[in-house]
Amino acid sequence: MDKFIPLAKPNILDKDIALVVEVLKSGMLVQGKYVSELEKTFTDLLSAKHASALSNGTATLHLALKALDIKAGDEVIVPAFSYMATANVVELVGAKPVFVDIDIKTFNIDITKIEAAITSKTKAIIPVHEFGLACDIEAIMSIAKKHKLFVIEDAACALGAKYNNKHVGTFGEFGSFSLHPRKAISSGEGGVLITNNNSYDKKIKLLRNHGTEIIDGKMDFTEFGFNYRITDFQAALVVSQMDRLQKSIEYKNELALIYNKELDQKKLQLPFTPFYTSHTWQTYHVIVDPSVNRDELIIKLKESNIGVNYGAQCMPFMQSFKQKYNYDCEKLFPNALLAYKHGLALPIYDLVTKEQIKYITTTLNKILS
Repeated sequence: MDKFIPLAKPNILDKDIALVVEVLKSGMLVQGKYVSELEKTFTDLLSAKHASALSNGTATLHLALKALDIKAGDEVIVPAFSYMATANVVELVGAKPVFVDIDIKTFNIDITKIEAAITSKTKAIIPVHEFGLACDIEAIMSIAKKHKLFVIEDAACALGAKYNNKHVGTFGEFGSFSLHPRKAISSGEGGVLITNNNSYDKKIKLLRNHGTEIIDGKMDFTEFGFNYRITDFQAALVVSQMDRLQKSIEYKNELALIYNKELDQKKLQLPFTPFYTSHTWQTYHVIVDPSVNRDELIIKLKESNIGVNYGAQCMPFMQSFKQKYNYDCEKLFPNALLAYKHGLALPIYDLVTKEQIKYITTTLNKILS
C-alpha cells in the first residue's frame, strides 16, 4: 500500500464547501439561519425538544453542568476511560470527578460499580457512549432516579447510536454531541447540546452568548455567560452533511464486519456490541495482548502506511489528576488502565475503502504472527 491511510479523515464534498462559501459571501458569519437549521436538524433526528449549537463538544458538557448548578463541593460520577474533556469540565466548575472503572468488553462505564461510588455529595453522572457504542443507559437512568441524580450523556462519538431503538443523548437531562473532525459529521470544531427541558434550554442559550437577553426591547445581560457560539459557516457545513449520516453509519458497520472477520484474535480482543444497542463506529478499538508492545506496534503499522493510535485516556492516570488525587489506578481502575495502555484505534470512516481495511487486517495479522 503506497498511499498512507490516515486514522481519520472528514468526508467533505463540493456541495458542503459551496454552502460554506455562500455563508462567507453573505456576511452573516455568527448566529445566522444555519445555526437555527442545524439545531432543528438535530431535534428532528433525535426526536428531542431543544438543541443548542455551541463552539465545541467540551463547551456543551461545561454548560450542562453550569445549567444544573453543579459547583464546588459537589461530586460527579464519570467513567475512568474517556477523552479528558469528560472529567476536565467537572473540575472547571469546581466539583470533583469521581471515577468508575469500565467494562473491558464495551469500554463503557461498568454499571455494577456506579452505586458504590455514590455519596451524599454526588449530584450527577456523566456516562459516555464510548467510541460510538451506546452504554447501558436505561440501567444508569434507573440508578440516577433511585439516588435523585442528574444525567448528562456524553454522546460525543455517538450521533445516530440507539439503545433499544431510542437515540442516545435523549435519556438524561442533557445529551452532548461533538462535531470534531474525527466524528461522522464535522464542522471542524463544534458541538450540540440536547435537552427536553424548557428551562434548561433557555439557560443554555443565555450562557452560550454572554448571558444576553432582550428586555423591554433592549439588550441586557442577565447571567455571567460565555462566548460559546458557533459560526454560521460551521453550522452550514454540518447541515450539508446531515443527509448522509445514516449511510455513513451503515458503511462503517460494513467495515467493522470485515475487521471482525479478518482480524486474528489470538493476540487481539475485538470490540463487542450488546444486543440492546447499536454502534456508530467512530472508532474501531481493539485491545492488544499485553505480551505485545503496543507502542512498537503503532510504529510498525505507521511504517506500513497505516495510521493508528491509542483510543482514549485512563483519565485518573493522567498527570493532572495523578498530581491532584494520586489514585492507585492499577487497583481502582484496572480495565481503564488496560484499555489505555493496550488499546489500539484502527481506521474506520467514510473515505477508507474495504480494500484498505483488508490491507490493514493482513498487515496487522502478519506483524502479530
